[in-house]
Amino acid sequence: MCVRKAAGVGLLVLVAGCGSGGHASSAASPSTTAQPEWFVDRAAESGIDFVHVNGMSGQFYMPEILGSGVALFDYDNDGDLDIYLVQSGGFDRRQSNDRLYRNDLAIRPDGTRTLHFTDVTTASGIDARGYGMGVATGDFNNDGWVDLYLTKFDAPNQLLRNNGDGTFTDVSKASGTDQHSWSVSAAFVDIDRDGWLDLFVGNYLRYRLEGNTRCSSPTGAPDYCTPASYPALPDRLYRNRRNGTFADVTTTAHVASEFGPALGVSTADFNGDGWMDIYVANDGKENQLWLNRRDGTFENGALLAGVALPQSGKAEGSMGVDAGDVDNDGDEDLVMTELTAEGTNLYVNDGTGIFTDASASSAIGPSSMPFTGFGAVWLDFDNDGLLDVVSVNGTVQIVEALRQAGDPFPMHQKKLLLRNTGGGRFEDVTARAGAAFGLSEVGRGLAVGDVDNDGDIDLLIGNNNGRPRLLINQASVPPSPGSGGPRGKHWLGMKLAVGARVEVLRAKGPVWRRARADGSYASANDSRVLVGLGDDAGPVSVRVRWPSGRTEMFADVSVDRYVTLTEGTGK
Repeated sequence: MCVRKAAGVGLLVLVAGCGSGGHASSAASPSTTAQPEWFVDRAAESGIDFVHVNGMSGQFYMPEILGSGVALFDYDNDGDLDIYLVQSGGFDRRQSNDRLYRNDLAIRPDGTRTLHFTDVTTASGIDARGYGMGVATGDFNNDGWVDLYLTKFDAPNQLLRNNGDGTFTDVSKASGTDQHSWSVSAAFVDIDRDGWLDLFVGNYLRYRLEGNTRCSSPTGAPDYCTPASYPALPDRLYRNRRNGTFADVTTTAHVASEFGPALGVSTADFNGDGWMDIYVANDGKENQLWLNRRDGTFENGALLAGVALPQSGKAEGSMGVDAGDVDNDGDEDLVMTELTAEGTNLYVNDGTGIFTDASASSAIGPSSMPFTGFGAVWLDFDNDGLLDVVSVNGTVQIVEALRQAGDPFPMHQKKLLLRNTGGGRFEDVTARAGAAFGLSEVGRGLAVGDVDNDGDIDLLIGNNNGRPRLLINQASVPPSPGSGGPRGKHWLGMKLAVGARVEVLRAKGPVWRRARADGSYASANDSRVLVGLGDDAGPVSVRVRWPSGRTEMFADVSVDRYVTLTEGTGK
């Protein structure tokens, strides 16, 4: 696919099979590779004019370096992904600067795509107050429209109900979910298999601006503090009462018994018992794996499962986290970003909820050592049926060399794309990913989804104190001879209930995926499942295990298209 500017209309036209389409942005250096870029930044050209502001004051307030999240979701039910961008701004709760962009994607009969986003924030009625951190998406009231939950620093979190007419209503207080603390990542998850989404909220530190501690770097220069300077806050679990309100069950569910400075949250059935569990990535403290006991309570099984601490036995600065079946063996594995010199962790599940630390053997750990990772997501960017991993990076403490060079925000790093080569190994293919991957920025939020509905995964990146990136996937473009790039592969997209697990039966063996919007860091992904099928042209059979526990088979499903699978309509 390439992208051409349509004359006179300010829109982007995406055409299958033509050239690379140009450079990622004016800040990006031209690509020196012969092959088309795998990802090209189209944020500004498609109408996204947002700039994140962290309110940096010279006081080294910790919230300045942690925002912010992004979301890909279909708020208007027109079949394409819209964009929500969280703003932090200054530390004035009266500000309202989050932005909602409507995707006005048009697809012609010849496959030509016109991609353009319209800012509909004002018309939507969204009034997002306070210093924004993250966003979660889910249909909490089962009316068929996706709602928003916004996390904040030192301001009440907000639950925005989608009214189904392009507008949202703030039901935070009425729903009982308007906690006032420092929340970062949240996830909608059905913990009791009643068909209604409950809500888990990860909280960070007990911190106030007036109590800010003065910290310094090893050179004695002023710097941001580590989380060890402040006590952690307990997380929150809310059970959906099915009437528009939630009950705070944090204590009765036992998830208040252990906690740390939570930054990342991922939900999945990690031990294969058919009930959803919750994994929490903590910054500098042991991580938690909340195993669902099927009676309304949870127990922390992280230590016994091998995912509380890395192989070193020392707690690391965990930020972003995602669950996915990296080895196609039918269970959920974990990837989690860490601080520079700690390396991203890969935990491989044996099918019973016991994990092996494969960070070193997979090459994920060594490849990520130079980076402080935040948003991280499993994705099959080349549709070969194997999950790859992408992370966006940026430090949390001043890089001395950048400070000395006079850099105004000396914490930026490049992105990282690791390709799954099979057999438990990954290769660093960042250099071939495109000019946008070569930009050094303070990456934080990351959401993935098929923005242009062409059957491959695109990326939405939230940069702290900078512009977002909308990286359109062009990896299906046939490469020039001898370039070694990925070729076009078949795929199947599915819309189904969040929490459902699918097994796609193909000639080369099954592929397992999960319908989810959570994972990454402070962000929300496309909840549709997109499965790469490689050279398998189908049709295929799909086995679905629904959140209710029921299993159904859908036979002879045609590929290279999106389908909707509904519980009760399969065999």
